[in-house]
Amino acid sequence: MSFHYPHLAQAYQQHLGRLASSFLLGCALSTYAMSANATLSVEPMSWWAGMQQPQLQLLLTGENIRESQVKLIKAQGVTLINVDTTDSNNHLFVNLDLSQAKPQQLILGLFKDDQLIEQFDYELQTRKKGSRDRQGFSNKDVIYLITPDRFVNGNPDNDNQPDMLEKADRSFDGGRHGGDILGIRKALPYLHDLGVTQLWINPLLENNQQKYSYHGYSTTNFYRIDPRFGSNEEYQSLVEEAQSFGIGIIQDVVVNHMGSGHQWMSSMPSNTWMNGQSRWLKDPTDVSYSSHRRTTVQDPYSVNADKTDFSDGWFDVTMPDLNQRDPHMATYLIQNSIWWVEYAGLSGIREDTYSYADKAFLTAWSKAIMDEYPHFNIVGEEWSSNPVTVSYWQAGKKNADGYQSFAPSMMDFPLYDTLIDSLTKEEDWGAGFIDLYQMLANDVVYANPSQLVLFEGNHDTNRIYSLMKNDIELYKMAMAYVLTSNRIPQIFYGSEIIMQSPAEGRNDGAVRGDFPGGWPQDSVNVFTGKGLDPQQTEALTFVRTLLNYRKNSLAIQQGKLQHFVPQDGIYVQSRHQGNETLLVIYNKNPQAVELDLQRFKPAINDNTIGVDIISKQSYSLSKPLSLANKGVTILKLER
Repeated sequence: MSFHYPHLAQAYQQHLGRLASSFLLGCALSTYAMSANATLSVEPMSWWAGMQQPQLQLLLTGENIRESQVKLIKAQGVTLINVDTTDSNNHLFVNLDLSQAKPQQLILGLFKDDQLIEQFDYELQTRKKGSRDRQGFSNKDVIYLITPDRFVNGNPDNDNQPDMLEKADRSFDGGRHGGDILGIRKALPYLHDLGVTQLWINPLLENNQQKYSYHGYSTTNFYRIDPRFGSNEEYQSLVEEAQSFGIGIIQDVVVNHMGSGHQWMSSMPSNTWMNGQSRWLKDPTDVSYSSHRRTTVQDPYSVNADKTDFSDGWFDVTMPDLNQRDPHMATYLIQNSIWWVEYAGLSGIREDTYSYADKAFLTAWSKAIMDEYPHFNIVGEEWSSNPVTVSYWQAGKKNADGYQSFAPSMMDFPLYDTLIDSLTKEEDWGAGFIDLYQMLANDVVYANPSQLVLFEGNHDTNRIYSLMKNDIELYKMAMAYVLTSNRIPQIFYGSEIIMQSPAEGRNDGAVRGDFPGGWPQDSVNVFTGKGLDPQQTEALTFVRTLLNYRKNSLAIQQGKLQHFVPQDGIYVQSRHQGNETLLVIYNKNPQAVELDLQRFKPAINDNTIGVDIISKQSYSLSKPLSLANKGVTILKLER
């Protein structure tokens, strides 16, 4: 067992979720470093002096290196604690103490019988000023989700790569289309003008799979940007350039599984590296897949077999399940996440398939990251409509079983699902807006509901405009709710110009359609406005106006929320902070309505005028408000 894990081992054995103390595990990491004769790979290639956690574990991979001795040839203030071996002949885990180390170039060597076999340089870099104190995404932000292959093709020359199995085929909705990092960089002025302040980008790491590689969730190299997207250096440049536009970057991280094309499939670092490993090695067709019954890991009545069927099964035929109970694997994954934060300068992590990984590991993983970056943010994906299920994984939640998480945020699937249903149902006493009203009452189960990320759609859901039955007013209501609620808002690329998909079933290729104007031959170009129809222009204007208002609105970012029981197809919310009050009025009535404002006096107070933040039209608050037809009205109240 790795030296990092005496307490972690106990926690795993007891299945407690309190594991990651400040001296537990190393905030260490790995890219590929090559020795002089290129027979040895080292993860990470480099690290930083002065990290909060001074322990570092290097994974060395090379043919028949198990019996080799590892020595520090040149090092100042660095201690070689020990070297862990496993049953693998081709891997070593080297444990270093960097607590006294300054930035420097280390030299390490592999020896046999005191004879130097191979040596490699290892760089300890200087951390960027303020790295530890970086600010993560928050309620002040609007997150814009991009599927990079489908956004903008900035460099057609990288569409195909000689060492990548799948080639570009834009005619196939399940194939690679060519979008890349340079394309995102070229779109930064547009995104800034739109009012976006954070980008969540679907995984950019290497996915060398025979098909469906654009998807990004079958990682084949945890330290390499897929060359069809660009390079590690280009990713770093994207983050730097985005910051100059006031935009942060959130990395999509997967710790539950990897891609079946990963080199580990031919040489596992240990015999417990992957769940179901021994069975698969005997018979590659003998695979147990996840039951996807995610509540089993928090259910007080579930049996161990059902928990195992969920957490230890492969996610998919091309997604082997990583065993985070293996202490070296756990270290590798934790270090990997931290490495990307430090290397690229990230402002957040979105963690995929959150509950599928070992729950004790998730405690360690989230705590290690937040210990290293106290003001950072992590949002987890727990795809459930049940607020109780989602709340279990948020930092600060006091769970009945004592489980503890350190992830500040979760995706608010319960509120998203309810929003879609409430807007599309016919209004009556027990359905429609009342569903949305009542779902908010479930905020009592969350440790911090305002830290949840609410979205109008993502890469796994059908397009919001299509779900709203191509009704522009229902669409505006959905967008307004996401962008004015007491949540961290996230929108999906193309929602601002009402990109469409089928409304029923799973339609990934259509949902992740190409962004108009991302390819030179596109007849519609969002960046220039060419070819946009009137409704697309209307939608874009609405979203841009609201996002840019939100940038400077403390009432929306951090204000008190009040809402009133829906009546007669109308639902009213207010946001208030200091001298700023907003009244958000959702109206499903197809005909003109005179809305008596007396009922909303607790929100209106002494204000006498309401100014529509979209149309700029002013309304008197001393008389009934004329609502012309179905839609949303957002009033800034003034005296």
